[in-house]
Amino acid sequence: MPIQVLMPALSPTMTEGNLVKWHKKEGDVIKAGQILAEIETDKATMEVEAVDEGILGKIVIAEGTEGVKVNELIALILEEGEDASTLENVKVAAAADPQADLESSPAQAKVTEGVFHKSAHKSEGERIFITPLAKRIAEQGHVDPRSLEGSGPRGRIVKADVEKALSSGGHPKPALRLGVYTDIKLSNMRKVIAKRLTESKQTVPHFYLSMDSELDMLLAFRSQLNNRPNTSQKVSVNDFVIRACALALTEVPEANVTFHDTYVRQYANADVAVAVAIDGGLVTPLIRAAEQKSVLDISLEMRALAEKARAGKLTPEDYQGGSFSLSNLGMYGVKSFSAIINPPQACILAVGAGEQRAVVKNGQISIATVMNCTLSVDHRAVDGAIGAKFLGAFKALIENPLRLFVQ
Repeated sequence: MPIQVLMPALSPTMTEGNLVKWHKKEGDVIKAGQILAEIETDKATMEVEAVDEGILGKIVIAEGTEGVKVNELIALILEEGEDASTLENVKVAAAADPQADLESSPAQAKVTEGVFHKSAHKSEGERIFITPLAKRIAEQGHVDPRSLEGSGPRGRIVKADVEKALSSGGHPKPALRLGVYTDIKLSNMRKVIAKRLTESKQTVPHFYLSMDSELDMLLAFRSQLNNRPNTSQKVSVNDFVIRACALALTEVPEANVTFHDTYVRQYANADVAVAVAIDGGLVTPLIRAAEQKSVLDISLEMRALAEKARAGKLTPEDYQGGSFSLSNLGMYGVKSFSAIINPPQACILAVGAGEQRAVVKNGQISIATVMNCTLSVDHRAVDGAIGAKFLGAFKALIENPLRLFVQ
């Protein structure tokens, strides 16, 4: 029995199409995958491939015919051993449901399958979903199909897309890359960060206190230090901040604590953990007993720890423990933020960038360099009044930097 080739549904909404051209003539040998005909829809002109093999016995619908219904018989293919006489017994099928699946019948021709993400450039070696006709035209016109935006079903590149590119000189407007992404495997460090900080936000009752501090005196003092003759050592604002945290913790020891299930541990020394960004994550090396070290000592130690951190050479002694944490994003231009507590510590100070603002002093408007700091607090261990006292002590030290040099 001859194989019936039906008018394919090239899109979910297609009900009819125009049979533009036959690529095979009656008597030609047909092999699966070969192009049989070109079909024009309201959206594009597509090439239809043969599913079955045999001989094209009869063309039922001539090329150039318009308004051919979906699933209407357009040709007959003779199977092996069949002759032309078997065609006389074939009845022309009536048009069927236009929403029928394109591949529901083994006798039905099909379009090359594939999904081409619209507006996406293809890189070298990636598969490009393009009709054979469009591919030939692109090759003849020296158009790179990777640069084209497909307008056919499921984003397939069709003849019209190539012709549009040729009409614009073969250089289509670069398409946007949509839906492109890369999955990056989590490092062990990132896994630990994710686990610990998720647990912190879920189990630690955070509350937040913010306070502004004026930096002008500190910046002037820092400038004098960095411009000393016969020295190459430079101190940063962060070095002053570390020292101020340590001294504020000695003034308000109730904030220098860690929380444990049945007790709160209060520390005699201020071991300040300082967040350092490295490739793939974040580490917090410690300035131990920072209240006993000068700003210059802290500067040298912090520089050495940061270099070890970025080189991946920190030892457990460099980062384990700590009674308080500091995270400074001021160097990135961040104005203010709230950090996540690193248990069992009860506090972490988030430091923003210093910026010039209009401030009112004694009823007069003046300009000052102001830095915002936000203290994240574990309410199980530290109450709001204690947190406020710590920020007050910290602010006083920052605004009177000479105190940072008095033991």
